[in-house]
Amino acid sequence: MSTHSPSRRAFIAGTGGLVTTALVGAGQAGLPDRPNIVLVLADDLGWGQLGCYGQDKIKTPTLDRLAAEGLRFTSAYSGAPLCAPSRAALLTGLHTGHATVRENPEGGTQHSLTSSDLTFANLLKLAGYRTACFGKWGFGPETPAQPSHPNSRGFDEFFGFIGHKHAHQYWPDYLWHNQERVHLGRRSYAPDLFLQRAKEFIRESADEPFLLYFPTTLPHAPSQVPGGTGEYADRPWTRANRGHAAQVTRLDTHVAEIIRTLREAGVADSTVLLFAGDNGPHREKGVTPGLFDSNGPFRADKRDLYEGGIRVPMIAWSPSLPRRGEVVEEQVASWDVLPTLADLAGLPLPDHLDGRSFSGLLTGSGHTGHDYLFWNRPRKAQAVRRGRWKAVRFAPGIAGAGASGRFELYDLRTDLGERRNLTATRPEIAAELNALMDASVGPDPRTPYGLRVTAARTGLRGEPHEMVVRLHNGSAVSWNDVHLSLDVPPGWRATGDGRRAVLMPGDSITTTFTVTAPAGRTSLTRTLLARARFDASGRRVRFRSRRKLTVVHGAAV
Repeated sequence: MSTHSPSRRAFIAGTGGLVTTALVGAGQAGLPDRPNIVLVLADDLGWGQLGCYGQDKIKTPTLDRLAAEGLRFTSAYSGAPLCAPSRAALLTGLHTGHATVRENPEGGTQHSLTSSDLTFANLLKLAGYRTACFGKWGFGPETPAQPSHPNSRGFDEFFGFIGHKHAHQYWPDYLWHNQERVHLGRRSYAPDLFLQRAKEFIRESADEPFLLYFPTTLPHAPSQVPGGTGEYADRPWTRANRGHAAQVTRLDTHVAEIIRTLREAGVADSTVLLFAGDNGPHREKGVTPGLFDSNGPFRADKRDLYEGGIRVPMIAWSPSLPRRGEVVEEQVASWDVLPTLADLAGLPLPDHLDGRSFSGLLTGSGHTGHDYLFWNRPRKAQAVRRGRWKAVRFAPGIAGAGASGRFELYDLRTDLGERRNLTATRPEIAAELNALMDASVGPDPRTPYGLRVTAARTGLRGEPHEMVVRLHNGSAVSWNDVHLSLDVPPGWRATGDGRRAVLMPGDSITTTFTVTAPAGRTSLTRTLLARARFDASGRRVRFRSRRKLTVVHGAAV
């Protein structure tokens, strides 16, 4: 267990001194409707690697200021103790007992996301947000036009690594921009390219609500930074540790650049920035997390289901947050992000998620927490936390578990370092948590949600073409006064109308629109916009879904 100086303990307790250089500015009285969202996801950043969490060797002034001016979460959890399943949980709102992706490639078969996977980008795009992902996606296959591609899962623009292993390169030969490879010849530092495009996206999107998902590869191994290790060059550490510290500080400067760009674009007050890690700190390519006390007071690190592998830093910041400069002790998990963003965008929450919205923690309006949190590493280990109690269960033969496996029970209220196994002294708690783990693994429980447009491959220029618009109520509440419509370009004609007084949970409404392009002998490609309007829980909700349609003389595509 780590030993902390008094100042470090003060940070952990939430009483550390605040940084005086302000980023907030004047601000507003509260969050606007449909705020912009910036989600920064660090790669292998430990709970204790930021100054605001007690770090005293690595400099992170920007993130420390954001924590001082916003909200610093002390009990935030990743979806998994390693990359791909953690990102799947973040994107889809499902923990690793239900999510499509439950393992990294080296741990067994890594599934891809499917057309049934609704991400937070799918949701916010329905609400009219412009969406982008710049950085590490982390799911294969590394091919265009497939269901697991970011463009297929709700992101209007993607620039970065599609596959998991490709993202281990800081000077890649190529990156993907949407459906095409961009050849770089190993001459460019990938995180800096992601930052450049993120800043451009913010400037381009200033007049409309936007979602920027920024899953940087910093500070994942190897410990590479351009131009040397800067202020850490003369530290008596190994080269890998100096590089790792420089990576963390470079991540901090990238966040500073994003904040500066938000302010210069005039959208800082209408933006919520969430910063989090994807799992615990790594010990790869020569990095020694003990040097930096990277896991804080917790046991273990990346790949482990002890607290050090899954408890991560998380900061929420906005000049318009009603709550500022506070420490949030409530337990939240990365699978809570999807319902939280849906809440902020004014959308009815999809039903049968594992996540719960923590928007009330941002606004001070109240929060209904989890009954328990669950993590699953198939054929290896599982963990569950319920209140003060934490259980870890190892499969036979894993981590010296023996032929029958091993069960461990800890009281996190008195034993943050998970050193005293209480299975023998509290068998009733052990039995209850064991049963919870058994009940938490199963198929994807979600139902279809959202607005979809399909087009039959029939019709000619000047002749009718059918487009099918379908609205699925995959929430837990009724949708009232439902109206479907289809916008077409000038000179085109569209007939059809979809209305229903009430659309109950689990039901859908389908309308076939007849679309006629003007006659002519050249091909035309146009974007048609389907709309859905309805009332849900006292809010007027509007969905949008676009489809490009190409029609030619004698054929339709």
